[in-house]
Amino acid sequence: MTDQPSAPLVDGFARQITYLRLSVTDRCNLRCTYCMPEMMQFLPKKDVLSLEELERLANAFIARGITKIRLTGGEPLVRRDMVTLVERLGQRLGDGLEELTLTTNGTELARYAKAIAAAGVRRVNVSLDTLDRELFARLTRRDALEGVLEGIAAAKDAGLRIKLNTVALKDTNEAEIPRLVEWAHMHGHEVTLIEVMPLGEVDGDRIDHYLPLDVVRRDLEQRWTLVPTTHRTGGPARYVDVVETGGRLGFITPLTNNFCAGCNRMRVTTTGKLYPCLGGGEEVDLRAALRSDDADVALDEAMDRALRIKPERHDFRIERAGQEPAQPRHMSTTGG
Repeated sequence: MTDQPSAPLVDGFARQITYLRLSVTDRCNLRCTYCMPEMMQFLPKKDVLSLEELERLANAFIARGITKIRLTGGEPLVRRDMVTLVERLGQRLGDGLEELTLTTNGTELARYAKAIAAAGVRRVNVSLDTLDRELFARLTRRDALEGVLEGIAAAKDAGLRIKLNTVALKDTNEAEIPRLVEWAHMHGHEVTLIEVMPLGEVDGDRIDHYLPLDVVRRDLEQRWTLVPTTHRTGGPARYVDVVETGGRLGFITPLTNNFCAGCNRMRVTTTGKLYPCLGGGEEVDLRAALRSDDADVALDEAMDRALRIKPERHDFRIERAGQEPAQPRHMSTTGG
């Protein structure tokens, strides 16, 4: 039976929420320097929502008008029962859900690409900040670039469209960005550049990582012809077509060009915390609602509460050395 949206998710600023980013784990098999410390403390498994709870949450959001779900982490493909969840949610495609996708670091894609494609996933985002093996190992603290490239190739062979997410990092991968874009476009992949986000404590200082994308774009315009396009994928990226490479390039600019006016999404962590805003401290406990005596009513009330407290915009800033992060929680905990 098809669930009809009983009440669309519309916040206090008249923004309709149609996009859910659902984290299935906070665990990751990489340790990217701008994302987490080397000795990251992950959640006890007993605190993580079960497969059935994640599926029930997703269905509750679909009933309220969510049409796109992105499964995130941490690294979602390190969760043992992840493919089963993809298969179950894939059954909702065409039945309230228009798109099911995921964000991955690519290390497990070679193993799972065929299975997730068979379940209805049509495209994936792969985080890749460099094609240089030594730099990759330094950035992620793991020598895993070869496995990631194999995973990207396997995803392409499985018929998945691929978008690379590249965090622009000052004095690190800055000079390599043109090469990475050219490589991606040569293989038929899109690329989106992302400004580093001040979430959670990391080893080092955020200002040492921060590279404004308006600087990157000016440099790229000296090399290529960038033609703005109205193409959208449901997220915050704004795109250009690169005439010389024949590919598409996106920019996500949480610091230099706030995009909150068009926000259409919420995030749910693997413990069931709903964050109406990535950069805000507001949260609603969906796990308590799920485990209450009348879960359906409690979930609806929790979603309504999240809509009421969703702020107009985040307040990300990286202005000086030693500055505290915008929020103490890490991106892997929030759900990338």
